Amino acid sequence: MDAGTLFLIPTTLGESALTAVIPQEVQERVRRLDYFVAENPKSARAYLKQIGMMKPLQDLHIATLNVHTPEAAIAGLAAPLLAGLSLGVMSEAGCPGVADPGAKLVLYAQQHAIRVVPLVGPSSILLALMASGLNGQSFVFHGYLPVAAGEREKALRELEKQSRRLQQTQIFIETPYRNQKLLQSILDACANATLLCVAAEITLSGEDIRTMTVADWKKKPPQLERRPALFLLLAV
Repeated sequence: MDAGTLFLIPTTLGESALTAVIPQEVQERVRRLDYFVAENPKSARAYLKQIGMMKPLQDLHIATLNVHTPEAAIAGLAAPLLAGLSLGVMSEAGCPGVADPGAKLVLYAQQHAIRVVPLVGPSSILLALMASGLNGQSFVFHGYLPVAAGEREKALRELEKQSRRLQQTQIFIETPYRNQKLLQSILDACANATLLCVAAEITLSGEDIRTMTVADWKKKPPQLERRPALFLLLAV
């Protein structure tokens, strides 16, 4: 029996019009699926309802794959694929497999010669980089930095050194309710001439993506409390 196909399903990055960020062809392909793996089944069901599934939501199979899922459980999540059924992966990050635990299932599929199809949709990391004007030829995404202020500022100084040495854009994120503290750490730790892009609420109605020097950000820091945002810096 041939294996099914693993589809990587993009989701919206917040409350934005579906048609504005998810192509119609992608929506149509998702509607034909019966099996899903999601980081959060509740929000996955809400998204599938928005897409307009062909079957009732209660008839869909939605398994959970998050940071707490043990490695030993991955084979079980892939069972529909091995039985010849196609399966879709959804992420809370918008783009499955990137800064997302869904990568574990993708790797399993690759190791077992299962076809993997990434569907087109928004990637907050790439959208922020595109709009930043910073170096798009060489960049690194670090995910989350340390929570403790002292360790966070030490990490930022190291990232700034690496950026200056390699002329490399450094990209990182934080939980929205800690964004303001992260911004303050950047302003405290980094040189005034370093370029900083703050990309907030990408694809949403409050979208605000701006690149300025640290010195200019200090004059009027943005209010980022509880707003999803990415931070990109390039030392010059």
